Amino acid sequence: MISVIEVIYITNHPQLNMEWYRIFLHTAKLGNLTKAAQQLHMTQPSVSYAIKQLEENLGVKLFDRLSKGVQLTPEGAALLDYVEPSFALIDSAERRLQALKDFAAGDLRIGASGPMFKHLLLPALDSFRIGHPAVRIHLFQGKSSEIAKRLKDGLLDLGLVHQPMDNDPELDITTLAAIQDCLVGGPAYRGLAAHPLSAPEIAKIPLLLLSPDSSTGQFIGQWLGAQGVRVEAAMELSSLEMQVECCERGYGAAFVTRRFVEQQLAAGSLLELPTCTPIPPRSVGIAARKGLSLSLIAGQFMKELSRHSG
Repeated sequence: MISVIEVIYITNHPQLNMEWYRIFLHTAKLGNLTKAAQQLHMTQPSVSYAIKQLEENLGVKLFDRLSKGVQLTPEGAALLDYVEPSFALIDSAERRLQALKDFAAGDLRIGASGPMFKHLLLPALDSFRIGHPAVRIHLFQGKSSEIAKRLKDGLLDLGLVHQPMDNDPELDITTLAAIQDCLVGGPAYRGLAAHPLSAPEIAKIPLLLLSPDSSTGQFIGQWLGAQGVRVEAAMELSSLEMQVECCERGYGAAFVTRRFVEQQLAAGSLLELPTCTPIPPRSVGIAARKGLSLSLIAGQFMKELSRHSG
């Protein structure tokens, strides 16, 4: 198998012309200068001149001229063993690039938290997969901090993250969608929905919170802390689905993103509990490594994601 270094030398040597090698290849395969010229849409003298220039630059004779054509010398045959796979490799590379341009091959690696997967990512992925079925999709579910690390480690192309988050000099984050958090409880907490709740009143409710190292856990902790209240979770849960389930069963109240529980609010299985101090709005951003070009596939998916989230 020819090495990449040998391919680069053959096709990019500063004193040699790649076209000479192409002419050499066609001439060697056809064994005739005139036939090679016809196949290359050149004149026969131009083919002869290119072969002569190649021989002079390499310092070896490549062909013996016969009455009915040409025949490779031993040195010419040795060169052909490298030139032929070199051009085959280049042709394969061009076909691969064309497939990537046509989205007929390639990979999309993207990460998001559970709720963002279901409500923001999957609708766009469904549409993208229908339009580009040959693209392999790799998904990672995790916290915003985990997604940021994987992006910086080169393990993801794109990641959906909560904002605001600490400015990271290694990431570019484009705002994708505005979100609003709210406090919700099940029917057992209907009485608390009648008037806005102060931070001390909220602290008295059994709270079903996400882990304090999650972006949502940190955000809510800072919001309550700014009001002089520090709360401990009655239940520390790992997902929105568990928060919703436990709220509906009357175990307590939870801070959730309103757009992610619209169905439960409409059905009445969850009730929004108003707060005296409004919870500040947040946004979801699409993050990528700063200073690095996105693949064509990742760029195309960003457009699809923006269209679905708008």
